[in-house]
Amino acid sequence: MTSSAQSSIRQQHPLIQQLADRIESLWQSYLELSPYYLPDNLGYVEGRLEGERLTIENRCYQAPQFRKLHLELARLGDSLDILHCVMFPRVEYALPMFGCDLVGSQHQISAAIVDLSPTSSAASGSGAGAPRLSAAYREALTDLNLPMFSQARSLPAWGKIFSEFCCFVRLTDRAEEKQFLARVESYLRLHCQQARATPATPEQASALLAGQRRYCTQQRQNDKTRRVLEKAFGAAWAERYMTTVLFDLPEED
Repeated sequence: MTSSAQSSIRQQHPLIQQLADRIESLWQSYLELSPYYLPDNLGYVEGRLEGERLTIENRCYQAPQFRKLHLELARLGDSLDILHCVMFPRVEYALPMFGCDLVGSQHQISAAIVDLSPTSSAASGSGAGAPRLSAAYREALTDLNLPMFSQARSLPAWGKIFSEFCCFVRLTDRAEEKQFLARVESYLRLHCQQARATPATPEQASALLAGQRRYCTQQRQNDKTRRVLEKAFGAAWAERYMTTVLFDLPEED
């Protein structure tokens, strides 16, 4: 990456910079990271959208418990800053999907979301039913006793994949930005701790695979993201990026 590209990314909203640093720091503290190699020419890309430069930087790793740890930082001119993060567990581990997004400008974060989205039915792992977080996750998240935010946002129509602990809000001031940063850190710390203690049984693996594929398929229905990518890079490129970088499906055995 060129120094000018690095400078552009580093000029993002301070909360985005802080959160990106915190995420990578926690990954390094709890997980055994190794590189994850993206398809050619998709690690860092530049395009133009309505006369403004769009830059996208992808940082990717893998770990024994996760097939991919993806952190994306994007910037559109001086008008839009984006952080996108998803942790894709290996199906040998009974883990939900950690996801976090920030969207805003230098002045305000208009959309902030974090969740631990379930990939299998509740704790026993046996029996059908709607996906639920395990008892260990539900108890730990309930015990966090986190503060409320003043402006909640409605989930999109495809958002049935999210858990009851999903936080989707508009951040109104610096105090709420700090609260959101703390919430993400709490979710992520819990997730990394659980990742070292929740191997899946062979019977669970197929359900976990199906759950992760459902999560990725639903996320690909995010028309706002797709439209931005199509306008900047074209429909074919946007489809490739959505399906190989943002929400690639886990392979079946």
